[in-house]
Amino acid sequence: MERNEYIARPTYLEKLIVRRDNGEVKVITGPRRCGKSWLLSHIYRDYLVSQGVSPLNIISIDFDKDDEKYDFDILNIADLKKHIYGRITDDSQSYYVFFDEIQELPDFERFVNGLSSHDNIDVYVTGSNSRMLSSDIRTIFRGRGDEIQVYPLSFREYCKNQQRHPRDLWREYTTFGGMPRLLHYNNDEQKIEYLNRLWQKTYFDDVIERYGIKNANALEGLARCLCSSIGSLTNPSRLANSILSLQHVKIDSETVVKYITYLQDAYLFESAERYDVKGKRYFESIKKYYSIDVGLRNALLNFRQQEPTHIMENIIFNHLKTMGFLVDVGVIEDRKMMNGKSTYTQREIDFIANKASTRYYIQSAYSIPNEEKLQQELASLLKVPDSFKKIVVMGDDIVPYFDDNGIYFIGIMDFLLRDLWQ
Repeated sequence: MERNEYIARPTYLEKLIVRRDNGEVKVITGPRRCGKSWLLSHIYRDYLVSQGVSPLNIISIDFDKDDEKYDFDILNIADLKKHIYGRITDDSQSYYVFFDEIQELPDFERFVNGLSSHDNIDVYVTGSNSRMLSSDIRTIFRGRGDEIQVYPLSFREYCKNQQRHPRDLWREYTTFGGMPRLLHYNNDEQKIEYLNRLWQKTYFDDVIERYGIKNANALEGLARCLCSSIGSLTNPSRLANSILSLQHVKIDSETVVKYITYLQDAYLFESAERYDVKGKRYFESIKKYYSIDVGLRNALLNFRQQEPTHIMENIIFNHLKTMGFLVDVGVIEDRKMMNGKSTYTQREIDFIANKASTRYYIQSAYSIPNEEKLQQELASLLKVPDSFKKIVVMGDDIVPYFDDNGIYFIGIMDFLLRDLWQ
């Protein structure tokens, strides 16, 4: 990819376009360095200019960088307020205000809400940690906050502007992930160093400082266990035991729950709950956890656990979330008589993806070497008591097809690169 080109990220651009001038503060969240700033300062800014907005009417403040480029103290509300309103000189024109990493500005809520109360001022903010939680945004912005969560590059985005075949890019993506900055590094050593630096100097330091964590080793041990167990059902007690066994760090279940919340608040992990398809209820306690980016996951494990099955499952989960789906783990409970006794079984569906009235049941099957394995993958799907589309995503490069049961088989490349959600 040429240095002067950028990845358009149309999914997020469209979300900003439909929210333009809607009277709410657009709150763009996601992990640090995933591309939130670029989305605002380049992609959306270029769009606004293309629509006739004067660059003078777009006001950007970046609270995450050295303020030497400003001739005032950007962390002083009075100075900031004077600067912003000094740029807004014509009530008949619309102005667009971008605040990057707004959580760095003390007591920002009242100031930002005041700006957004003006009919001709459209406010956009980015944030990366617990002050930008979805559950808090409506409160922070007095019911006028509208969240857009940004993820690292999807595989489709990663392939944009690239000259190489997607199969070659897939090997890179499953190893180093989709943090946008990686596209500017020329060798594996630079990429590994960058991902390690993100963990140690950005993510861990940010979480430790914000929550005053004393046991940094336990936090890192938990993150490693979550990375190691992606795609596996687990609970706080199991995680505490794993941390003690593998990391030799003692931590209780309550602290595990608290630390998981911190890591999720920093947008580093997401969870999928277990849903009983027939009983239409959620199971408590046991969940699956997925890394927000497989490259970050691999880096924290020193690139030693390159399990293609789990990595592909994590990428599918992230892809579904990027496409705006709510994602659960499906459970099909089944009882049948064997030798005069009632036998109870639970079969798992990797993902139930929901969006409005649409639902997909999805199995991630990196390899199906024989008929027995095929029947294992199909068993839960065949028990689903509704007619929503059922998909098996395979690691092989196959021509997509429907089997006799109406189940759709598709290779991972086509699944990630094609528009299946129309």
